[in-house]
Amino acid sequence: MTDRLEIKAALSVSDAGEITGLAWPFGTPDRVGDVIEKGAFTGPDTLPMLFAHDQAQVIGIWDQIAETPEGLTVKGRLLVEDVERAREVRAMVKAGAVSGLSIGFVTKQAKRHPQGRTISALALHEISIVAVPAHPGAQITSVKSVTSENPTMENEETQTPANAPQIDMKAFEAVAQRLDKLEAKGNRLGAPAIVQGEPDKKAFVSFLQTGQIDQKALTLAADAPGYVLAPEEVSGEFIRNLVEFSPIRSIADVRATASHTVLLPKRTGITNAVWVGETATRTASEPTFGQMQVDVKELATFVDLSLRMLEDSGNAEAEVRLALAEDFGAKEATAFVNGSTAEAPQGFMVAAGIAETNNGHATTLSADALVRLLYAMPATYRNRGAWVMNGTTLAVIRTLKDGNGNYLWQPSYQAGQPETILGRPVVEALDMPNIASGATPIIFGDFKAGYRIYDRVALDILPDLLTQRTSGLARFHARRRVGAGVVRTDVFRKLKMVA
Repeated sequence: MTDRLEIKAALSVSDAGEITGLAWPFGTPDRVGDVIEKGAFTGPDTLPMLFAHDQAQVIGIWDQIAETPEGLTVKGRLLVEDVERAREVRAMVKAGAVSGLSIGFVTKQAKRHPQGRTISALALHEISIVAVPAHPGAQITSVKSVTSENPTMENEETQTPANAPQIDMKAFEAVAQRLDKLEAKGNRLGAPAIVQGEPDKKAFVSFLQTGQIDQKALTLAADAPGYVLAPEEVSGEFIRNLVEFSPIRSIADVRATASHTVLLPKRTGITNAVWVGETATRTASEPTFGQMQVDVKELATFVDLSLRMLEDSGNAEAEVRLALAEDFGAKEATAFVNGSTAEAPQGFMVAAGIAETNNGHATTLSADALVRLLYAMPATYRNRGAWVMNGTTLAVIRTLKDGNGNYLWQPSYQAGQPETILGRPVVEALDMPNIASGATPIIFGDFKAGYRIYDRVALDILPDLLTQRTSGLARFHARRRVGAGVVRTDVFRKLKMVA
């Protein structure tokens, strides 16, 4: 199972903020057919209390969480004395405007069935108060009042005012059912924000398995007849997978384009202002401009999958995507660094006009040379720059120290933050040259300003279900189109291994 946080969705509250409820009933499925077995829940003794699964709205804490024969029962307290939003939620619960609980969890073990899943192990991460829970049985159990005037008892029926408007209950129930379905699908962290996009994904899976194109749900590639564009959710995930294998994407300026060629205006000269006296004649000057071109290239391959896998797997599109991501990413990474052919994007290491700093020795890397290279860059680009080198070079730098005995390389002390060299992040690129006489194993620069990547087609696929059928295989032809190039050479600088 994948470690994805899911949202499933009952509740009493007192004026002091004490709140109790049934977070998940056992024995009955939720609105999408999922059943959680007794004994499946694991997690900490206390959990944050959120409103509508919004991590920015922590309104209390759950400090009693237990499985009972009825289900997962919880008790906690709203921070009504300290958090304004908690007081608002208490008022909504007591008024009956909000009456549900919903759980956020990561599935650890589950079995699929035609109507949904039976979940036997999960890690509980948070419990939220919601308007419409994913499980219809997850409801607030009672509302307690500590006021002495006009107390309301649990399950007590209240009188309807004589002048209250009449409600069409059938229409109300129809709207509620529709909201229930939207909540059940939308309240999963990581689910597509647009629920209407789900048919696109289903049609794409059917296309991979049968080759049949649903013209209403799928989009044909305009530049390649017979190919189908992967739905947005699928192609977006594909790009994220590519970053793992093509690290330059994480530091470059990545944009989308609808053209096969991108023309960029380029200033080749500046105005020439001069200091003048009060009545001296001014001289005219004009900046000069040129034009540079970034061509979109095509990367293509095919992958074979067994027919049984396609028939049995409910995630056929994920199988294809993962099979392609590593290959496409590796080829992209090579091109972004050293691409020099007419068929590939331009690599930054082969771009003409990038300045170099001499190492001072042909084979031994110099710490002083790295300092000189860094401070040879203008401060604007130096403060936004990043180092790029391969792992072999990085291993050498980890042993280097400055004149005060401090290591140039510093590890990351925070999750998600890169390691640094002389205070600037470093990206490891497999295709960078090794340390050798005459080589340029290191480049430093402001890649956001200087290296541009244009995505034209993230991923489109043409299934071939016939030619490999005698071997029990289906062949999928895949392609993507991307262009790249150096748009500013002055924001980069290389280290050259010379004496």
